[in-house]
Amino acid sequence: MGYAQGVAAFRRHPFMRILFIHATPVPPPKDKSTDRFFLLSKTLEGDVIQPIWFARPEEVEAELGPGSYPVYESGRFRYHWFLWRRLDGRPRPHLAQFWFFIRKGVEIYRQRPFDCMVVYAHLMTGVAAACVKLLTRARLIIEVVTMPELSYLTERPVPTLRDRLRKLYSDVCLHLSLRAADRAHLLYTTQLDAYPSLRGMRTSVFHDFVPVSKIGAHVDGGEKYVLMVGSPWYLKGADRLIEAFQRLAPDFPDVKLKIVGWYDPAEREQLERLAGGSKQIELVRAVSNPIALEMMRRCLVSVLPSRREGLPRVVIEGLAAGAPVIGSDAGGTSEIIQDGESGFVVPGENIEELEERLRQLLADPDLRQRMGERGREFAHTRLTEEVYVEKFTAMVAATVEGSR
Repeated sequence: MGYAQGVAAFRRHPFMRILFIHATPVPPPKDKSTDRFFLLSKTLEGDVIQPIWFARPEEVEAELGPGSYPVYESGRFRYHWFLWRRLDGRPRPHLAQFWFFIRKGVEIYRQRPFDCMVVYAHLMTGVAAACVKLLTRARLIIEVVTMPELSYLTERPVPTLRDRLRKLYSDVCLHLSLRAADRAHLLYTTQLDAYPSLRGMRTSVFHDFVPVSKIGAHVDGGEKYVLMVGSPWYLKGADRLIEAFQRLAPDFPDVKLKIVGWYDPAEREQLERLAGGSKQIELVRAVSNPIALEMMRRCLVSVLPSRREGLPRVVIEGLAAGAPVIGSDAGGTSEIIQDGESGFVVPGENIEELEERLRQLLADPDLRQRMGERGREFAHTRLTEEVYVEKFTAMVAATVEGSR
């Protein structure tokens, strides 16, 4: 269903109600203009069930304000919290979270029925939503947010038995949740091609939500550096980037490589060994999103040579910031980087090509500027919050109408 048909369906079903089941425990932004559910309130209403990484209600209220627990309102949506941590700081059992999703979903439906569920990820959340669908008969959309055929297999150079068992678990959840679903929200067109039995299902393909309108234009001058933001380091390909950068570093002595992310002590030690004591390579502890965006605005090149991706947020942010972006051909990266126009897409394991593209950009300020401007124009016209709201609404309308 196209956007025009989605708008027509929306007019027949004003303010369709949805239940969104989230998987990540990160609190919503305090600035509601960057909260997608606040923006979706222009066309939809409903409830969000979400884990939040606190252990006590007062911690939620300290973050989001008095009265924000157990229900927090954002536009026409209400968040319902599952306290993700126990009082001792450890995560609560997955089974407790699974049961909360089902119980709360059915409770919300009985209070006021929703037209459709939208669920982030195909794993536990997807299976829980399939159970809610059995109990409520509501329509269901599953958001597939990664490359499922490589789930858990790209965490380390040689997958362990545990990695392979987790991949099997992922595949089982993928089939259970998508078989129960009425539609899948994909981030790129070939996301389910590795699963022939799932290829015929109804899909909507569009980017995830990124508040690109809040990302300022690129700034020239100052410290010269190549930037990578992401963790875990092996999955995101930090080793590939370090090797490529070390080859060219002697020819660009005034340029640094900055790798930003959260790494436990063992991971950091591995990265330091890979860096080999180079004074041109800097490992930066994870920073807040506003600081990371400011770093993107000032970098020479943004790079993400991942081994597995859905549609990486940092690539969208890099484009929106006006930095030329180099990404691997994993997942949907090649669908948003216009190769040779806004950046470069390189084959994942080809260190030589990654080095060549970095050299090309570092040596040519005019090329960096042209690519950055094209990427920023693309992001601020094709990947905006408004486009996301339009496509999300059309997806929900198509699912409620039961059309393709």
